[in-house]
Amino acid sequence: MSAIRSAAVDLGAGSCRVIAGELRDGRIAIEEAGRFRTPTLADDAGKYQCWDLDAIVGRTREILERAAAAGPLASVGVDGWGVDYVLLDAERKRVGEAVCYRDHRTTGIMDRRCARLGRQAIYARTGIQFLPFNTLYQLAACAEQEPGWLLQARHLLMVPDYVHYCLSGVMANEYSNATTTQMLGLHGAWDPVLLEAAGVARGLLLPPVDAGTVLGTMRLAAQTAQVIAPATHDTGSAVAGTPLAHEDEAYISSGTWSLMGIESRTPIATAQALAMNFTNEGGLQRRYRVLKNIAGMWPMQRVCQEHGVEGFHALAAEVEAAEPWRSIVNPNDPAFLNPASMTDAIRQASARIRQPVPETVPQLMRAIVDSLALSYRKVKEELESLTGRRLSRIRIIGGGCRNRLLNQLCADACGLPVSAGPVEASALGNLSAQWIAMGAIENLDAARAIIRASFPCEEYAPRATIPEPVWERFVVLSQRG
Repeated sequence: MSAIRSAAVDLGAGSCRVIAGELRDGRIAIEEAGRFRTPTLADDAGKYQCWDLDAIVGRTREILERAAAAGPLASVGVDGWGVDYVLLDAERKRVGEAVCYRDHRTTGIMDRRCARLGRQAIYARTGIQFLPFNTLYQLAACAEQEPGWLLQARHLLMVPDYVHYCLSGVMANEYSNATTTQMLGLHGAWDPVLLEAAGVARGLLLPPVDAGTVLGTMRLAAQTAQVIAPATHDTGSAVAGTPLAHEDEAYISSGTWSLMGIESRTPIATAQALAMNFTNEGGLQRRYRVLKNIAGMWPMQRVCQEHGVEGFHALAAEVEAAEPWRSIVNPNDPAFLNPASMTDAIRQASARIRQPVPETVPQLMRAIVDSLALSYRKVKEELESLTGRRLSRIRIIGGGCRNRLLNQLCADACGLPVSAGPVEASALGNLSAQWIAMGAIENLDAARAIIRASFPCEEYAPRATIPEPVWERFVVLSQRG
């Protein structure tokens, strides 16, 4: 096989990066072509926290040009975070702003829509977990607060769809990210009842295209490259890039969010799944990601920012030496979604339940990693209950897989071996979708075999058990959130 070189654009809520990848002789080699902190801005009225789309697209183009100048690119694909969208008018000009999912405009919206339609009815239609910032509730908030935006809008694109449009001139709604809206039916078509509940017209959204669809071409450094939609939801690409070897393996896509689940050929949208708030998001080759959102690295990122710490690695030894299980919180408590101060939020949560308040930064970090590990155990047990089979391994991918303490605590809490890596799973899944589309790789299973051969994992075996009183305390906490 001759070598093929492509670029994966991986948009993250914290940072965006472009990864150039080459497939040669059954192995993948990647290099980072560039990255930048994801820019935000306030809208003109100062009401909303928004994404700076012009800066995102402009910086992405610059990095792609540099990557193409270093060597021809056969293709380009974009993945990114879910739920956020861009409205375009009849002339394909943007309407309003791309409001960030962490903005507080959706407060109370989900409860009101669920009271009207019923949680069971919504879940039966979509199989998607209930999160207050799902696109359904963002659009309902927009209909209430900015009705003029929806009146002008003729097209709705998710953020990666919009970047694809800017690169290729072709509009498309890709399937995997469409599922995160909670408006796409389980069988892959937009649900008219939920579109009406969101306050949007049916014609605003195009029939979803599969991951691996060739959208068009773009010019780069005096050459053209195909623009191919991967699984445009970054978790969809990350799971595609996870070197899963058996159906009884679970994954944790560890980044700003920790997305923990299994891959399934069929959705699991039972009453039990609803009660546990599991989601059935779409993936490459229309496989389902049966998973749950956990708060992930976000609390750590915020604590580091608030205390001027470079990152978790700068305090890793002190955090590991800190007293374990001293303070635990429910990472999914809404109080941690976007507080004015994450430090204060964690301390206040600890004080409310009369446990020791974490005073130092290492104590704060230890509270977060301990709590995340306990969250992993909870989801692991729920997955086993949901599927009726035991899990054999957890594969942690993404930037968070470099956190060795959290990896070990995950193995300890779950009582399972943990394989950590690869870090750039989203980019690898993105590239794999492009190469499958071009015929360079046969299918997803073949892509995962190549990833396993190309990127060794770091292995962790369980070394300790979690004290039962700690686990019981966490179970009570998680029931409150």
